[in-house]
Parts: sequence; C-alpha cells; structure tokens
Amino acid sequence: MKHVAVVGASGAVGERMIALLEERDFPLASIRFLASERSAGKTITFRGESHPIRPLSPEAFEGVEIVLSSTPASVSRQWSPIAARAGAVVVDNSSAFRMEPEVPLVVPEVNPADILKHRGIIANPNCSTIQMVVALKPLHDAARVLRVVVSTYQSVSGAGQKGIHELEEQAAAVHRGETPPSPSKFAHPILGNCIPQIDDFLPTGYTKEEMKMVHETRKILGDPTIDVSPTCVRVPVAFSHSESILVETERPVTVDEARALWEQAPGITVVDDPLARSYPLAAAAAGRDDVFVGRIRPDLGRPNALLFWCVSDNLRKGAATNAVQIAEKLVELAPVGV
Repeated sequence: MKHVAVVGASGAVGERMIALLEERDFPLASIRFLASERSAGKTITFRGESHPIRPLSPEAFEGVEIVLSSTPASVSRQWSPIAARAGAVVVDNSSAFRMEPEVPLVVPEVNPADILKHRGIIANPNCSTIQMVVALKPLHDAARVLRVVVSTYQSVSGAGQKGIHELEEQAAAVHRGETPPSPSKFAHPILGNCIPQIDDFLPTGYTKEEMKMVHETRKILGDPTIDVSPTCVRVPVAFSHSESILVETERPVTVDEARALWEQAPGITVVDDPLARSYPLAAAAAGRDDVFVGRIRPDLGRPNALLFWCVSDNLRKGAATNAVQIAEKLVELAPVGV
C-alpha cells in the first residue's frame, strides 16, 4: 500500500489519473490531490469520499511515496525535484525531464526495466510517441527498426482543456449562425481545419512536437540510430491521436508476421479488416487504454517496409494510463520501497 499524491489534479490528465487509480484499484494507503492556488479549496470525490485540493508546497509532499504529476514543464521543473527530495518517486508527465540522461523515459510495454534506474523522477513520454513506440516495439525486437516516417493526426485534447473548449466554442458559434471566436490556443481556427503545427517551430523547420518524437523514440527503444521523420498535425477531433506510420526494418517483415507479432504483444489490439471497413478509429479508441493498429500493408517499393495506421486515446494511454502503469510497475519491481 502506497501513499500517493496527484499533482495537477484539476487538469484533463490529472482527472483521468485519478479515475484510473480508482478503476485499476491501485494499492493506496492514502491519497492527496495537489494543484495551483487557483484550484486549491475545490474538492474531488475519490472512492466515495470527498477530498480537498491542496496548494503545492514543500510540506504537501511529506510522507508521500509516489507522485503522479501532470503540470506544465515550468511547474514540473520547480516542484518535481522538491517532491523527489522529500522522498517520493515522481512520475512526471511534462516535457521537463524527458531527455535528461539520468531520468528514465518509460513505456511499460516497451522498457519497464528502466524504471529501476530512477533517481527520484521517472518521465512519462509525449502522447504521440507513446502509442508509436508501443506499436514499434514488437517489430524492433523481431527485425530491428531502421527508419520511421510518421504523420500524426492529433486531437485537440492534446492541448488540454483549453484545446477542447476552443473547438467546442467554434462549433457552437457556427451552429448558432455566428462568427466563431478567434483562436487563442491554436495558430488558426481548428473547426473544419487541419493545422500542420503543434508547438513552436525550430530553425530546422520542424516543430518541437516533431522533435520530441525523434528524440524520445530513440531513447525509449534504446537505439540512437533509428531514423525518425515526423509531421505533426492538429485535427478537429476531441479525443484520440491517429498516426500513419511507415516503418523500415533490417529484414523484411510480412503483413502476416507483423499482425501475429502485434496480436501477441501487450497493450495492442489489431483491428484490420479493410473489406469490412474495420480499422482503428479515433472515436472507437476514446476511453480505452490499448493502442490500436490496422490498415497493415506492404510498401509498394521497399521490401523491408510496412505501412500501418495507429490510434490511441491520448489522455489515457498517451498520458494518464501510461503514468499509472509506471506506478504499478514501480510497486511490482520494488515492493518494499520505491
């Protein structure tokens, strides 16, 4: 039984972390909910009891063994080290520590052993990276992944509650016959649109989101030579990210072999019957924890390449579920003390 704190408890991911702790019957000795001063004083119902949201402070982490944190990177940089120094292991959902050499970046289906390398902080990867590496892992183990070309179709919830509200407000205005409000969270109106920009652009022409996929994929799979070529796009979908992926391997992998590998892999559901119009859909993945793969087909010009479609709920497996799974694996691998 562990003493747990959820930081960012009032946010979109924080709310799902809390729900998952209850759904998955996490072994809790106690739980506390922490957030900014703005949310402090509100209450959260957990396992039938009402709990106050407490403001972040060094004292708030006293006696806590595991922290599940989902805050902006700037907040994480300040508070996650404080929690770690207080004796907790922090599962941090922000980008603050992902590429720090001494911080493990973990997807439990891919590199669970890295959890035990922590020095007080374990990083939760980016949502778009998580679902892709879950799908790549069986192929990498069987035939070594050399190159990945990925185009993402990322839901507005990836930008938090503000992203969801922006799409809803624009849709409501159009429904009323009014001019939609100007965008504030996204660079352009998202309703009826696809925006080929997530996060800021870098001098290379890639965005920060795209480079997260490059660097995180290599770190998680433990292979700095993997070539990753990403294009990240925001689409007017509420929940679940979709990805079109071309993967090139050291040796040819047939469609049947890939399907068999995915069917045996943990955390993956194969939905692949195009003639029956059966393939992964964002709407069908919402609220579920698996990574869904389908539209599996060979590349037309490269015998060592496959294409497939990959979908997952970005707030669950892409964030909250992965964080809770890390905490579960931490308890399993270090049952006496974390």
